[in-house]
Amino acid sequence: MRYVRGWLGAAAAALLALGFAGAARADDPAFVALSAGYFDTIDTDHDAFEGRIEYRHDKKFWIFKPFAGLMGTSDTTIHAFAGVLVDIYFGRRWVLTPSFAPGYYYEGDGKDIGGPIEFRSQIELSYRFDDRSRLGLSFNHISNAGIYDRNPGTETVAITYAIPLGRGK
Repeated sequence: MRYVRGWLGAAAAALLALGFAGAARADDPAFVALSAGYFDTIDTDHDAFEGRIEYRHDKKFWIFKPFAGLMGTSDTTIHAFAGVLVDIYFGRRWVLTPSFAPGYYYEGDGKDIGGPIEFRSQIELSYRFDDRSRLGLSFNHISNAGIYDRNPGTETVAITYAIPLGRGK
């Protein structure tokens, strides 16, 4: 488990460093992203269906774009979050999007991952269509970074469809 978490963080940092030249293009609009996935994919002791909606802003602050979202599972777990993302382009069609977001986590009947303050790190690879919509696959990790005594974390694999709002700049 620690190996997966460490690998995900190192990969995201390396891709960010390598991708500065291909960071967020100014012509992309804001997006509403809808995701469906499999919650707790590695431990599977509380696996469930996950649905997620995000608003991804078109404004950039240096290389970062703000975003906010709400995730819910079939076990009534909820995670509301807001953070930053970076779009790294590989040509015109492929977009790699690492993101980080702190948030409020409500366990419901799902997995206890330590407490209400949790952090989500995610990496998503998407195909960008002519209308700027995107279809992608993401992997994320949610944990509390050790601020509570209990920190098992959880992972999700999801498919995401990002719908552009407007035509961009």
